[in-house]
Amino acid sequence: MEATILIIDDEEHMRWIIGKALAKEGYKTASAADGAEGLAKLAALGPDLVLLDLKLPDESGIDILRAIKREQPRIPVIMITAHGTVESAIEAMKIGAVDYISKPFDMEELKIIISRTLEVVELASEVDYLRGELGEKLNTDLIGKSQAVEEIKKLVAKVADTPATVLIEGESGTGKEVVARLLHLQSSRANKPFIAVNCAAIPENLLESELFGYERGAFTGAINRKKGKFEVASGGTIFLDEIGEIPPHIQVKLLRVLQEKVFERVGGNEVVKMGARIIAATNRNLKKSVREGGFREDLYYRLQVIPIDLAPLCERKEDIPEFVDHFLKKYDYRRKIKGFTAEALKIMCSYHWPGNIRELENTVERAVILCGEDYVNSGYLPREMADKAETAGALLIDLPEQGVSLEELEKDLIVKALAKSGGNQTRAARLLGITRSALIYRMEKHGIH
Repeated sequence: MEATILIIDDEEHMRWIIGKALAKEGYKTASAADGAEGLAKLAALGPDLVLLDLKLPDESGIDILRAIKREQPRIPVIMITAHGTVESAIEAMKIGAVDYISKPFDMEELKIIISRTLEVVELASEVDYLRGELGEKLNTDLIGKSQAVEEIKKLVAKVADTPATVLIEGESGTGKEVVARLLHLQSSRANKPFIAVNCAAIPENLLESELFGYERGAFTGAINRKKGKFEVASGGTIFLDEIGEIPPHIQVKLLRVLQEKVFERVGGNEVVKMGARIIAATNRNLKKSVREGGFREDLYYRLQVIPIDLAPLCERKEDIPEFVDHFLKKYDYRRKIKGFTAEALKIMCSYHWPGNIRELENTVERAVILCGEDYVNSGYLPREMADKAETAGALLIDLPEQGVSLEELEKDLIVKALAKSGGNQTRAARLLGITRSALIYRMEKHGIH
């Protein structure tokens, strides 16, 4: 939905110019010539943002700002000031204005300030929404009753309300972000922002400015100061997913953040205090990355104050029925399906789930969409799932009386698959019925080179 911007300025020509420029950007605009008219339109329209002139004919812009913050405190206000009134602008920001721009100003600069302000507001709304959704759906708890899940629940309860840095390790799809959010929700920071950053998804040349922000003029296009994720997350939690992908020069800055709780924005010298708790996650073997020189050893140990290791779904199959029930309720909006048949659940519990919980969720969603009966039977599951489940079952027929070491068995199977495929990881993963990334994770875990 397009944003509505209220312009409160006594200069008719200025209102017209700003309104015309913003309309070209797709914004809806409304205008007022004085404070009283501005407050009336504020109440009638409920705009997404207010541009407020510091000098008005009936009341000062400062007084109108106070009134706006009393009546609708969540609406962001950008002050328009005349040359030489910067002190008043700073006073306005103390009251609650988000930014200011001095006359005469460049229209492109104003557009950028408005765009970034609305982005921050949207982000704050999204954080509030996600916090509510997670609190309701997850009830700040983890799905599953296996020993592995129970141990993680106990650990989360112990460390959630501490400032300790947490490193969550596990394969893709095991629920690392869910655990990070639970750590946040069960802490005293729960009413503050939770900012998730996928370090692998942001280009290397942009990652530093995304994390630490930048000053005006730091590079081409840096027209105004921008806060980074660490500042936006202040008082709350910042979740650094795929931490193993961070390049060396940013690892140095991150180490300083962890050690001294301060950093500088790109292109600036001002020391900014870091007030967010850091939770990191990786699906890589960071110990191996440290040995190979790709990840700093001192940073690794700073991150790993509290390590949490998430087991793959194939190692906690007793949790599968509970996950199936959870996802069934999530995707069966009309509540027409009573459940999964015993045969379907047996196949799902026998399957190795290389994509972990994410793959299980996709499987349940697909089955629910296709099923037109009271119960989801095995016919609605992927054919290869039943085939691989049968193969996995056949492997356990000759289980010896003295038992086996599951770790050694897994390692032996990986070695044999690699030998049979001539060292080709993609083919070896296909022989084992897992993804190549899952194979690499397990190779690193067992020290197979």
